[in-house]
Amino acid sequence: MPARRLSVSRADFDVAIVGAGAAGMMAASVAGQGGLRVVLIDHATRLAEKIRISGGGRCNFTNIGTTPANFISQNPHFCRSALAGYTPEDFLKLVRSYRIAWHEKHRGQLFCDDSSESIIDMLRAECDAGGVAWRMPCTVHDIGHDTSRFVLSTDSGTIRAGQLVMATGGMAIPQLGATDFSLKIARQFGLKVVEPRPALVPLLFDPDHWKPFADLSGVALEVNVSCGQTGRKGEGGQFLEDLLFTHRGLSGPAILQISSYWQPGQAIHIDLAPGQPIEQLLLDARPGNKQQLSTVLAGLWPRRLAEQWLAHMPGYDGQAGAVRLADASNRFLRDLSQRVHQWALAPTGTAGYKKAEVMKGGVDTQGLNQKSMQAKAVPGLYFVGEAVDVTGWLGGYNFQWAWSSAVACARALIATARPV
Repeated sequence: MPARRLSVSRADFDVAIVGAGAAGMMAASVAGQGGLRVVLIDHATRLAEKIRISGGGRCNFTNIGTTPANFISQNPHFCRSALAGYTPEDFLKLVRSYRIAWHEKHRGQLFCDDSSESIIDMLRAECDAGGVAWRMPCTVHDIGHDTSRFVLSTDSGTIRAGQLVMATGGMAIPQLGATDFSLKIARQFGLKVVEPRPALVPLLFDPDHWKPFADLSGVALEVNVSCGQTGRKGEGGQFLEDLLFTHRGLSGPAILQISSYWQPGQAIHIDLAPGQPIEQLLLDARPGNKQQLSTVLAGLWPRRLAEQWLAHMPGYDGQAGAVRLADASNRFLRDLSQRVHQWALAPTGTAGYKKAEVMKGGVDTQGLNQKSMQAKAVPGLYFVGEAVDVTGWLGGYNFQWAWSSAVACARALIATARPV
C-alpha cells in the first residue's frame, strides 16, 4: 500500500528527507515528533520494499549484540557515537510499544513473529504522529542550495527546506528501485565518496574451475571462512557460519559475511571441519579400518560433498576417495587434513548488486560529524543509513545502523533547526 499523498501546495519545510526507507522514516518520525515541519520524499510506488523482503519477509530488525566491531568502515570509530546514542534496546522498546511480536534467532538476531509489514506500519504510524508530510511516489530531479535553504525540484513541484537529509540508501537490489542518488548529491556538494561495491553477496568462480562443484548446488554445512589480515581495522574477516554451494559459486551466511571483506584477486580460506582435529581423528580410526575415505568423510559432511571434494583433491588423480583408511599413510592423512582445514579458493567476482543485501562504501565519514551525520563543509546537509561508509555484518546490524544514524541526525535537526 503506497504512502498517502498530501496537497503539494505546502512547499516550505524545516526538513526535507529524501528516501522513505528504514533510516528515512526513522529520521522523519523523530524530527516530526520533535516539532519540526518535515517532508518525506520517495520515488517508489510502494513503501519500504527493502524492509518488506528482509529476513525472509520477517525483518531481522536489529541485533541485541550490536557493537562497533560489527561494522566495516575506513573510519571504524565513526559509528560509535550514534550506536551508543540509540541502542538495540531503544528500538526494541519502540517495537514493544506497538505490541509487535518478535523472537530471537541465533547470535542475537531479532525477527518479527509475523511479517515485516509490522515494522513498516510502525514507522509509518510514527511519521504520522509527527505530522510528517508525504510526497510519494515523487522523483527529485535537482537539488540546489543558497545561504539559508535547500531547493528541491520534484514531480510534486518545488520544495524548500532549511535542512536536507539524504536517506536513499545504496545500490543493492536495484530491481526494488535502489540508486546511487545519495552519492551523486554528496559529490555535487563536494563530499568525498568511498568507492562503493556489493556486500553481503554470493561469490562466484571461474566456470571451468567450478565445474566439479556445480553439481553440489544446494549442499550446505557449517564452516569457518576467512580472508585477509583478521583483526586489523577491518582489513580481514573470519566467520563461523553455514556455507551453501550454488551452480556458480558459494553463498550462505558464511560467504555473505566474508564477501564484505574480500578484495578482487584475494583468496578465501575455508575450514570444512571447524573444531575437529581431522588428522588425529583419522589416525585414531585407522587401525584395521577398511572403509574408503569417501565413506569416512561422509560421516562428517554430506556424502555428495565428501565424494566430489576427494575426487578433485589435487595430486591424487581422482583416487583419494577410494583409498582405504587402513592403507593411508601418515603423510597422506596430514595432507588431507591440511586441505580440509585450509581449502583455499580464489573467487573471480561477486553476484553483483542484484544479489547483494547491502552496499559497502559510500559517503566518506571523514566529511561527516559522527554525532549528527551532518556534512562538515555544508551546514544543514545530512547523510544517514546505507549511503554512509558504514557497513554492518549480516544479522540485523545494518538495520540498527539505520535506526541509530537516523536518530542521531534527527536529534541534531531538532537542536539546530534552520527556518526557511
